[in-house]
Amino acid sequence: MSTPLTEQEVNAIEQYDEQQRFNYLLKQAITNQELWILTDEHGCVMLNSEDEDCVPVWPNQEFAQSWATNEWQACQAQAISLDKWLSHWSPGLEEDELAIVVFPNQAEEGLVIYPYELESELKHRLKKK
Repeated sequence: MSTPLTEQEVNAIEQYDEQQRFNYLLKQAITNQELWILTDEHGCVMLNSEDEDCVPVWPNQEFAQSWATNEWQACQAQAISLDKWLSHWSPGLEEDELAIVVFPNQAEEGLVIYPYELESELKHRLKKK
């Protein structure tokens, strides 16, 4: 379980570029053994990039919950254990031909990658742990 972030930490991390947010998400996922998504009564929230339908993932509850505004105000941040992500989510997203938007910021910017790419990075870092 992760330690809540301070407002200062949240504000500082929000300023990271896409690659820094990707690295931060990987580090947090390994440390806390979880990733965060937003869900509503229909399931997981989706974003659309120019080319892909994407599932946004965040490193901490605070960042996921900060997206629960406007049309998403009924959404809840939900933790997915790293084991479950690797065993169920990654193959399921791949099968459904969905991409992942990594740790989108409030300007809706985030690195768009494929599930196998995130899985590969996570497994690589788990081995180094």
